[in-house]
Order: sequence, then C-alpha cells, then structure tokens
Amino acid sequence: MKIIFAGTPEFAAVALATLHAAGFEIPLVLTQPDRPAGRGMQLHASAVKQFALAHNIPVAQPVSLRLDGKFPEIAQQAHDLLRATPHDVMVVAAYGLILPQSVLDIPPLGCLNIHASLLPRWRGAAPIHRAIEVGDVETGVTIMQMELGLDTGPMLLMQSLPIAADDTTASLHDKLAKLGGEMIVEALRKLEQGGLTATPQPEAGANYAAKIAKDEATLDLAQSATELARKIRAFNPFPGAMGICNGTPVKFWQAEAVESSNQWQVGQVISANAHDGVVIACGEGALRVSELQKPGGKRLSAAEFIKGFPLQDQCFD
Repeated sequence: MKIIFAGTPEFAAVALATLHAAGFEIPLVLTQPDRPAGRGMQLHASAVKQFALAHNIPVAQPVSLRLDGKFPEIAQQAHDLLRATPHDVMVVAAYGLILPQSVLDIPPLGCLNIHASLLPRWRGAAPIHRAIEVGDVETGVTIMQMELGLDTGPMLLMQSLPIAADDTTASLHDKLAKLGGEMIVEALRKLEQGGLTATPQPEAGANYAAKIAKDEATLDLAQSATELARKIRAFNPFPGAMGICNGTPVKFWQAEAVESSNQWQVGQVISANAHDGVVIACGEGALRVSELQKPGGKRLSAAEFIKGFPLQDQCFD
C-alpha cells in the first residue's frame, strides 16, 4: 500500500516513523513551510520534514491547498502533485492546513486522520491540553475517515489511555503519539484486507478543544488549587502557566493542590522553603509549586529558585 503522509510536529513524525518502519511505501510527504524559531529566529524544518529528508522521502510544503484561497497557483501545483503521485490513501496527523474537498477526493481510499482524543470528546487543535485542563481521567486516539467538518468524520479505530495524576501535556503527548503510530499501522493493515468498518460519530458529548492562547498562561489564583494544578500540567510545555509577583512573571512548571485554611489572602505566599516548596493561597486550598522559572532563567526546583528569588511574605497577583 502506498501512502501520502501529511503532518508537521513531533506527534506526526512519530506516526511517520512507525509507518516507515512497518514497511509502507511513502512516495510523498506534505508538511508546513519552514518557520522561524529560537533566539535568532532562523528557519527550522518541521519534525516531519526532518524525518522525511533523512530517509530520502520527497517533501512538499505548500502554504495552502485551497484553490479558492489567497494562493490558488500554489494550491493547484499541490493538487497536480498529489494526482501525479501514485498512492492509495493519505494519512494526516497534526498537519495544520485545512484539507478542502478537492484534496479529500484525490486518494482512492480517502484520507485517514490520527486524532489524539476519544472522539467526539475533544475535536479541534488542542485535545491533549484540554483533556488535562478539565480533569478527564482518560483520553486516547481515534483513527477517523476525514470529511469537511472539523474532526467530525466517521470513526475507524479507537483506543483509550488513562491520564495519570502527574501527566503533563508533554508526557501525555508522547504516550498518545506512540499509540497513534501503532493504531494507524493497524488501521492500514485492516484497510488492505477490507476489514475496516466506519462508525458515525455521535453528536452527544462533542466539545471543541480550542488552540491554546498565550494569554491563558496567567493563572487566576482565585480559582481552586485543584483547577490551577491541572492548568499547570496542561500548559506544560506550552505556553507555561505563570503568576505575577511584584510585576515579575514567574512560570510554574510543577505543582500540586494542598489543603489550606481560609485565613490567607488569595495569592499570598504561605511558605517558601526547601522542605515545603512554594505554597501559594488560592480561592480554595493552596498550590505547592515545586518547579519555577523567572524570565531569562532556567527551570529550577523550588529550593534552588528561592535562593535567587526570595518569595517568603510575597504575594502573587
């Protein structure tokens, strides 16, 4: 079976590597154009492009696939390339570009998407973040037949995965990426044998996992410590949750909710020492923060952080 693969970040690169290792022929990879990154804002290739080039797989990076969009000539070239590339199916994972119907119609066996959620629980761009943020106890991967709607296509395979109490978006991402790679191989093997059954998604229980915005990073300490601890795990590694202390943003990378009396002002640092960590009063309970970072600094344990940034008797906005 010949596969055109479309994806961009590490989540997609894991799936691409798994397909390659399984022996599938991949005549073409689509990925997002190189983006500036780092302090020097140099152009960097996506994780998918890096893997493809390292394994001599042709790569295309159209800025758009929409024939009616701002770049119709580029989109037409991409369409022509897809039609000229012999393939059976397209596999899509975190590509980042909308596939119009004109592209969905090209692969003989359609387009299969690897989605990091038990659909329809979290449709959209940030299913891993949102599952942790709201306190879901499980998530998983759905292999879906793509259609025009946003993650609304019929489900082909689904497998659940528990969310551990200490999972961050980073750790859960890695578990789901591995699972997604294994599942897309299974799905394609079944497709080859004609044994893949599509099940329409129910509308009940559908939620939209909006892309994480940087302005969500600043914590509202009037919320409960339990909610805030989940946000800290959900926003690790991006954008990094933070509080503001005397005008200085301090990122919180690891924290847990602890009990506290209601005698403390919201945002007040209850204690800051090597034994207790940094404990901050919240609307309900308190946060014990064990890993922090100040602007321009490194992530540090609470014990190391307070040596250079004393927090005792301070207050977070």
